[in-house]
Amino acid sequence: MKAYSLTLLGLASILTLSSQLTLSAMQPSQIVVAQASQSSTIASGSFVAAEQPTQGMFRIVMENRQRYLELGQTFKTNRGPDLYVILYRTDAPPPSGLRTQDYIILGRLQKLNGAQRYAIPANVNLANYRAAAIWCRRFNATFGYGKLGS
Repeated sequence: MKAYSLTLLGLASILTLSSQLTLSAMQPSQIVVAQASQSSTIASGSFVAAEQPTQGMFRIVMENRQRYLELGQTFKTNRGPDLYVILYRTDAPPPSGLRTQDYIILGRLQKLNGAQRYAIPANVNLANYRAAAIWCRRFNATFGYGKLGS
């Protein structure tokens, strides 16, 4: 009986030690902290109406060596066909009749309101652009725009 008790005690000790070793092997000895991607604001502005009611904030940010035009949560414009987000060379694009050499298209408008993001190509020199705009390509009409401020 005594030998049986000692055997059980020995097995229990081995199992306890084994499980502690397994647990310590599974837990990392160092805590790894993931770094959140940092973004810095390059420019910002507010939309004003041109041909259609358009409002809200926008900003240009740099994140991981990529620039983006971000429309804020308060962004809102009217429905229209063929809407695009553009950068324009002057402070205030005309309500209609934009010339191709005066703007660059960042992308089709994703939705009529709320936050959204558009990549700015690396070859675009932001010093050549003074405004962001919502533009209807089909009718060559500026729905709204905002001056790029720093």
